[in-house]
Amino acid sequence: MPIFKGGANVVRVDVQVQDGAGLLTGLEQKDFIVFDENTQQITTHFDRQREAMSLVLLLDVSGSMAKFIDAMARSSRQAMANLKNGDKVAVMLFSRSQKVKQELTDDFDSVARQINSAVNDKSVGSGTLINHAVVAAADYLAATAPIGRRSILIVTDNLGLNYQLNNEQVLRKLHGSSSVLNAIVVGRGKRPDAVPSRYTNTDFTPSNVFHLAEETGGEAFTPEKVESALASIFERIRSRYALEYSAPVPAKPGEFHKIRVFLSPEAERRYPKAKLRTRAGYYAAE
Repeated sequence: MPIFKGGANVVRVDVQVQDGAGLLTGLEQKDFIVFDENTQQITTHFDRQREAMSLVLLLDVSGSMAKFIDAMARSSRQAMANLKNGDKVAVMLFSRSQKVKQELTDDFDSVARQINSAVNDKSVGSGTLINHAVVAAADYLAATAPIGRRSILIVTDNLGLNYQLNNEQVLRKLHGSSSVLNAIVVGRGKRPDAVPSRYTNTDFTPSNVFHLAEETGGEAFTPEKVESALASIFERIRSRYALEYSAPVPAKPGEFHKIRVFLSPEAERRYPKAKLRTRAGYYAAE
């Protein structure tokens, strides 16, 4: 994972601003205030639409997902019309294991073809190891995507157990790659119970893409029809602000730095009901 160790390194924060049912898309750099722990930071970079995005479409192809992937495939090419010049999409399949079916590309017709054939690909076994798949997607972005706007969109029913890979370990990977996770949760998928049973085996943890999305500043959607929701979700992922600031020093190795982002007082007066989504923080160098 990337490490922050010195004034020349930067911390990147993607921010979504929602006002009621819609998104605020006309804000400026001066409208944001960023804190690293309890210290206000000076933002050195600001962008919204110009910066290209690298997105991994992470598809659960376990047996229960076939009809949902088929439905999504029918609308995928039209949905990608919301992406911009320079954006690239990769397709990764997962069940028990993971597989990159389409490398990052701006050939969205090819992406659509790979989504269409995903349900017939049996090479990733059977099972639903969601946390392992999210880590694989974060590692892929860290290794292949330019520094900048990085997103993962997982499509799953959130049904499964993760073996010896808990959510905090996954979040280290997501924060380390500066990736925002968004989720489309279909079928019987729901947020797991907050209080585990006293008989729970700690080696096995329930899947919780809702928590992973929230901690990285993303969203988890439970649409009635995945095919009609995909275009809207692509647009929402694309309509985020990018802020950067120099990583403060010194920092204790491995220490988690909490990030908080607010609207400026003047912007808050204009939009008193606005809500911000952003990642929780990052880990300093080990």
